[in-house]
Amino acid sequence: MFLGIDLGTSEVKVLLLDERHRIVDAAGERLTLQRPRPLWSEQDPAAWWQATDAAVRALATRQPAAMAGVRAIGLSGQMHGAVLLDEADAVLRPAMLWNDGRSGAACRLLEATLPDLHAITGNLAMPGFTAPKLLWVREHEPALFERMRCVLLPKDWLRLRMSGEKVSEMSDASGTLWLEVGRRRWSSEVLAACAMGVEHMPRLVEGSEVSATLRPALAARWGLPPGIPLAGGGGDNAASAIGIGAVRPGQGFVSLGTSGVIFLASDRFRPNPASAMHAFCHALPGAWHQMSVMLSAASALRWARELLGLPSEDALLDRVAQLTPAQRATAPIFLPYLSGERTPHNDPQAQGVLFGLTAGHDAASVGYAVIEGVGFGLCDGWASMGVAPAEVAQLSLVGGGARSALWAGLLASALGVRLLTHAGGEAGGALGAARLAWLCVGGDLDAVCVAPPVVQAFEPDARQADLLGARRERFRRLYPALRDHFPPAG
Repeated sequence: MFLGIDLGTSEVKVLLLDERHRIVDAAGERLTLQRPRPLWSEQDPAAWWQATDAAVRALATRQPAAMAGVRAIGLSGQMHGAVLLDEADAVLRPAMLWNDGRSGAACRLLEATLPDLHAITGNLAMPGFTAPKLLWVREHEPALFERMRCVLLPKDWLRLRMSGEKVSEMSDASGTLWLEVGRRRWSSEVLAACAMGVEHMPRLVEGSEVSATLRPALAARWGLPPGIPLAGGGGDNAASAIGIGAVRPGQGFVSLGTSGVIFLASDRFRPNPASAMHAFCHALPGAWHQMSVMLSAASALRWARELLGLPSEDALLDRVAQLTPAQRATAPIFLPYLSGERTPHNDPQAQGVLFGLTAGHDAASVGYAVIEGVGFGLCDGWASMGVAPAEVAQLSLVGGGARSALWAGLLASALGVRLLTHAGGEAGGALGAARLAWLCVGGDLDAVCVAPPVVQAFEPDARQADLLGARRERFRRLYPALRDHFPPAG
């Protein structure tokens, strides 16, 4: 057995995987985030630990024999979050999350201070990344910054609680902006620009390597054997790629989760900072990936459902499915920038827009505009990746939004790529974390990182693509026309 733990933004998920690729059991505990001020997004790390402990103990109660057979543990987690620790490893403030947008001015300062930033890291300075968050803390909370002795990413803080070791791995570390991604090592130059040094950083391992050993007291509490190793693990998207089998060049996925992601594995470092594309290490040695990220995807549909007072997202999608092609062609245009945007705009001040509303539009029209607008945002990210025609034949589709055949078909037509859904695709990072645990105790890559069985394939539809093409042109013109009307950068 292998135990995978995935620390998400809205939930901690844990699962047990056996050597036949069977998910024996899974459990989850919900999380909430706090937005005390505009652009802020925070969580209390103590809540992560309480949720993790509760979820693992639920598995221990239901599956005592399986838990006794666990050979290794893997970790996956939301990227970019900043957990600041003092010299006694106490948490100094709430963790600043990936979708926290307060550090726009710090990004501009970092790029001005360090003109070689893009060459060193292969990535733009974006408010979601970890390094600008520390510059914000240095300016606005200087006494706290002086007490800071270490910065950990969310899943790596869980590792500290589980093992007493401060360790990160390459895929998650790539999202800090402190890593020389091509060389897979901390950059003393970028750290110095943040008034920090390598001594503030955890040591680095590969995601498929052993990073630490579970504390004996926790092993007893969770019904696990003593001496269990913890794999390095991965950032949530890299771990999801491991879970879906996207480990070779040209393999990848589209994720419709809280955020929207297109992930493409590569055997080399392929940066494109000019388009706000992410170029990160994969969770495997000698592997990298490209990634476009939009900050609101399935969360935009949830927002629309709550706004419209419907009982569920499925209820809204059922109404959308009843629209005729003519009604879809006249629906509003939606800019899905409810939390700002990364790829390709890198604009934390961008805002959501429903453009072209009339008295004839109803909940179905708005629902369609939202799923279409998210699709167009993903198309912008796909274009930023510079993929050659026919380079990618198909992509997997994962995340909560993947449950909708309507949305999946729209995305396939918009992107012009065949999309596949898989059995267990909803397991995401937790499955990948369990597989990385398997690898860290000697599992063979080709045997472990196989693609789960295909549930459904969605082919691009030429007629739908024509309808979407005309509307996408309106979508693409809307952001430049409105950009100067969004709130000024702080």
